[in-house]
Amino acid sequence: MSSPATPIHAFGDELASLDATATAEAVRSGELSPTESVRAAIARARQVDPTLRAVACWDDERALARSHWGRGGDFAGVATFIKDMTDVEGLPTRNGSAAFAHVGPARATGEIAQQMFEAGMVCLGKSALPEFGFTPSTEFPDDEPTRNPWNPDRSAGGSSGGAAALVAAGVVAIAHGQDGGGSIRLPAACNGLVGLKPSRGRLVTDPHDRLLPVRLVTDGVLTRTVRDTANYYAMAEGVHPSRHLPALGDVSHPVERRLRIGVMLDSPARVTLDDATRATFRSTVALLEELGHEVRPVEAPVDAQFAQDFIHYWAMLAFAVKFGGKVLFDRSFDASALAPITVGLAERFRSNIASTPGAIRRLQASAAKVAEATRDLDVVMSPTLAHLPPELGHLGAHLHFDIVFPRVEQWVGFTPLANATGQPAISLPLGFDDASHLPIGMMFSGHMGEDGLLLRLALELEAARPFPTLAAVPAT
Repeated sequence: MSSPATPIHAFGDELASLDATATAEAVRSGELSPTESVRAAIARARQVDPTLRAVACWDDERALARSHWGRGGDFAGVATFIKDMTDVEGLPTRNGSAAFAHVGPARATGEIAQQMFEAGMVCLGKSALPEFGFTPSTEFPDDEPTRNPWNPDRSAGGSSGGAAALVAAGVVAIAHGQDGGGSIRLPAACNGLVGLKPSRGRLVTDPHDRLLPVRLVTDGVLTRTVRDTANYYAMAEGVHPSRHLPALGDVSHPVERRLRIGVMLDSPARVTLDDATRATFRSTVALLEELGHEVRPVEAPVDAQFAQDFIHYWAMLAFAVKFGGKVLFDRSFDASALAPITVGLAERFRSNIASTPGAIRRLQASAAKVAEATRDLDVVMSPTLAHLPPELGHLGAHLHFDIVFPRVEQWVGFTPLANATGQPAISLPLGFDDASHLPIGMMFSGHMGEDGLLLRLALELEAARPFPTLAAVPAT
């Protein structure tokens, strides 16, 4: 076996090691100016992105100008990137697709991005994603892929792969992501990050998603520390408190009471785990027991039909994109430029359209089914992914749908359930594979609205088993 490729990162800059909370504190205290923070982040991005390929479009000139304005907020002066599925006024929104090659700049900024900017974050540009987030690896039919900074020969995951690569490489400490089937948690696992998919309704919701029969997608962030994620959600709750969910509560301290934690090794899709993931699962179980939590094995609360229903619903979204893109997005949309996986998903839906009502009904019922199956538990733990990030090309966007999609199904089996139920789930980097030089994520799911409990448990686990970081690793 050949040695892993040399990591890519920008931690040579002393500001890169600061998390978002520490950066904001330095700005508030006057130790650091917003312009110094933003200028350093731009330099880091320009240093590594020619190889990393995580930036979809740049906005660094406006970022520097905005840094002089001295806007306040909990994250004043903190640089970030917005995933290229969300509008930022003045920048094109291409959704990772060549179908938007001729789209013009957005006329307004989306709600979630605006909320981040009002908290003081400064946007350096937009992060890369695979076409419409339909695949779990940020690869493109006719362009260079986004690389995993830990091992550049491997996938950075997706669909928030660009965001995750930029955070893991030390370019920024926090970046916007979205999760419709694991798209925050999955790249968090690939890149050694914290990735919380919040409860449905915890953050402001995209207007289009409000019209869907099953609201799979939620926004969020990727970070290197639990406190950054916790502080982001505390800020967001102050701006947009949910009328339907319990308050986060105090997310500044680890959980105190001992929890009843179910541990699930088999996913609804019944995927096969690799040895490294299985070993991390077992060591995490042992850690939970050492910390005094009550741990018990549990089965997947839904059967294999769930995975087929989820894929069918995902295919329905691809069908809507292919045949309604000009109406849903922009008149410049070119369906002939869509990637094979989008076309394949759309055709899969067309060939089985009659099963749609049943699939939707079962997905809608999954929340009650999971709540009943886990009513005696506080949290359920599972692997985030079935195996380590694959080599680039294994999930290549140029491949025929019939080749790539079975590979996707074998890798992504654990994450989609929380999207269907709406419950919160967080991926934490609790393992590491020395042979491939890649982190391994474990996922913790809670009851609807129990985001705060997951964050407090994450703080305890982070203290007990500090997360890996590229800051101490030599880079190219």
